[in-house]
Amino acid sequence: MDALKNLEVWQKSCRLSVNTYTLLGDCRNHGFANQLGRAALSIASNIAEGYEREGSKDRARFLKVAKGSCAEAWTQFLIGVEAGILPTKPTLDYADEAVRIRQMLFALIRHIESK
Repeated sequence: MDALKNLEVWQKSCRLSVNTYTLLGDCRNHGFANQLGRAALSIASNIAEGYEREGSKDRARFLKVAKGSCAEAWTQFLIGVEAGILPTKPTLDYADEAVRIRQMLFALIRHIESK
């Protein structure tokens, strides 16, 4: 678990999840809030699960799921702003952070798969 705790992409994804839940604290659209909260939480959770796997193929598979959850959360942040469900600031900052985490995951997956 120490390697995971020192992994920057995991740290950033945990922070994004906490920020997302804080953002959603006053959201009255419970279905939307539940879906976005689960997507954000899934990023860090799948990174953690991947890092507990033995083989690099299995690890990369979970990191790809986390990358997909980044795209899901990013989409929901943008929809939330467009629909007036979420405030523009900081929601768009969180959407940008999801993109940065996705890029980090992409690089990490390529590194793992190249071994």
